[in-house]
Amino acid sequence: MKRSKYSAEQVTFALRQAETGTAVSEICRKMGITEQTFYRWRKKYIGMGIAEVRRLRVLEEENKKLKQLVADLSLDKQMLQDVLRKKP
Repeated sequence: MKRSKYSAEQVTFALRQAETGTAVSEICRKMGITEQTFYRWRKKYIGMGIAEVRRLRVLEEENKKLKQLVADLSLDKQMLQDVLRKKP
């Protein structure tokens, strides 16, 4: 997955601007993002502070690594079972 070029501070700052009444289109124009990206962030990070957003990103990265590890181990297991089945 591609890493975001926006930090947790930038995302939460943009969301807080929208909460204070700044137009979403103006926020998007200043940050150089689409409105779709803004609303995706809002859906994902609503009500979170900077610390929570950082923690969520760390957990998502760890989860990604663990899923990859499980996939690799499952593949290894499957290959070993295939080898055992073929032995006479």
